[in-house]
Amino acid sequence: MGHDGSLARLVLMHDKDGKVLALLPATTLLNLANVWKLTGRQLQPVKGADAERFFGQDAVQSQSGFRKLATLPLLPLLVDERCLQYPTLQVNEPYSKTTWEVAASLLSDASHGKLATDADEIALQAPQGDDETVITSAVKKFTKLRIQQRLEDTLGLPSMSPTTQKILMLRSDPEADVHALVEVVRVDPSLSAQVMSWAASPYYAAPGDVNSIDDAVIRVLGFELVVNMALGTAMGQMLTVPTNGPRGGTPYWLQSVYCAALSEQLCKKIPQEQRPKPGLAYLSGLLHNFGYLLLAHLFPPQFALLARYIEANPHFSLEAIEQQVINVTREQIGGWLLSSWTLPEEVCDSIRYQNHLEYDGEHGPYVKLLYVANRLLRQQGLSDGPVEQISDEVLADLGLSAEVAAETVQELLNDDAAIRELTALLEGGQS
Repeated sequence: MGHDGSLARLVLMHDKDGKVLALLPATTLLNLANVWKLTGRQLQPVKGADAERFFGQDAVQSQSGFRKLATLPLLPLLVDERCLQYPTLQVNEPYSKTTWEVAASLLSDASHGKLATDADEIALQAPQGDDETVITSAVKKFTKLRIQQRLEDTLGLPSMSPTTQKILMLRSDPEADVHALVEVVRVDPSLSAQVMSWAASPYYAAPGDVNSIDDAVIRVLGFELVVNMALGTAMGQMLTVPTNGPRGGTPYWLQSVYCAALSEQLCKKIPQEQRPKPGLAYLSGLLHNFGYLLLAHLFPPQFALLARYIEANPHFSLEAIEQQVINVTREQIGGWLLSSWTLPEEVCDSIRYQNHLEYDGEHGPYVKLLYVANRLLRQQGLSDGPVEQISDEVLADLGLSAEVAAETVQELLNDDAAIRELTALLEGGQS
């Protein structure tokens, strides 16, 4: 919580029997399992838009409005026991951004109990070991899959297409050139159609008509971009984008394309002597959320519960929520699987450690670049996760400034229509 520990937040929940309010310390996780145990009801958070509408009412936003809320007979109030030790609480509702100052005396008639879990508790109960050990533990605990000698053989993933395997080989071959790529694209009708549509997209603004695969690959897109987009879309197409994710979240492909584009553009503004490879930065951004698809594929019942936890805790680290609900994070499982598929180490490490500024490996610039891109997009509502400030120190480590970062974001936002059209092309490639 805050310096005096008196910051709290309010969550609106509901079930078939009606609505319930929960009050808990501001920086903790609302633990739905604790709520269900305390109430005997399977309460779920309301949609973010519904919370914003409910708490946005004039009658609710005043100090007297909270008093009415806390005493409504048809709207029970649950209070985490840690909130009771302060004479006054500063209460916030994150979706409507409504705040109240609440005297403890108003809470005396509410139901009390342990509603919340903090980040330290979650970290203590998280499985220990390397990523494969943690993933294996979660698969054993939450699925009926039998762990085989090779973990990747037991995940039930579709096999890679021959074209994807060839592109992976090209990506890993330092001698591969654009002509070898053209030959791979030309013999795959689906990929050929995608490449032609990408080249014609307003986002790449190619001068003149694009009349052939050679023209699309050599003149407009180039080796790096075609390889990276083909790999990113192939990986995404192996798994279905879930329809039961957090309500109000950023669509998967829109988030991926924006993150790829911003990572690449920021990379190009890093001084030449310390600049990572823009193509690998683009691929890292395009695949940064791949583990989200894996969680939905492997853990369907738990994924639906995870979505409700994310909705109830919009301020909380997604990694911590995933550790609480599934015991493994999207970054762990995504980074591990992409590594097992021999994608470049720079990409795998940046995806695995994108939320860990303490990472001190050789691919630190890629990690920090993805960290920065993701948080800049969160500030614009174009990436999921809590809004966080980016320190000047992190930007300086990359050779960037806050001004350059803001300008780069604005340049992308100015191209929003073209980016959304490109996103639609990538989504269309799934059919």
